[in-house]
Amino acid sequence: MRYLHTMVRVKDVDQSLDFYCNKLGLEEVRRKEVEAGRFTLIFLAAPGNHDAQVELTYNWDPEDYDEGRNFGHLAYEVDNIYETCQQLMDKGVTINRPPRDGYMAFIRSPDNISIELLQKGASLQKQEPWASMENTGKW
Repeated sequence: MRYLHTMVRVKDVDQSLDFYCNKLGLEEVRRKEVEAGRFTLIFLAAPGNHDAQVELTYNWDPEDYDEGRNFGHLAYEVDNIYETCQQLMDKGVTINRPPRDGYMAFIRSPDNISIELLQKGASLQKQEPWASMENTGKW
């Protein structure tokens, strides 16, 4: 058995690609338009790691989705949790659960999918402003 991908339904392809690619840093691996089924599949992966993919599914007919929290979350390991969170904040992304512990943070996609960011290796030493930053919204 081999892990293939995680599927996330999205409402706005452009907004989702801006978040996942331009802000989070994933890259588009492939795309499939299925006219008969009226949907688009877009596969994304972290640069250099195409084994773990996220499939964005866009249904052409409008549909309301719940908050996405019932999905659970996607998780990505990062080289420096503080630098990653700062870069995301600089791009307008809310850090819902700041990395107070130097190890874990949560953000949310435009479709409210929770994304966990984990520090590679051991936790970094606690530092401000992260150590005293409060949670924002849900994560």
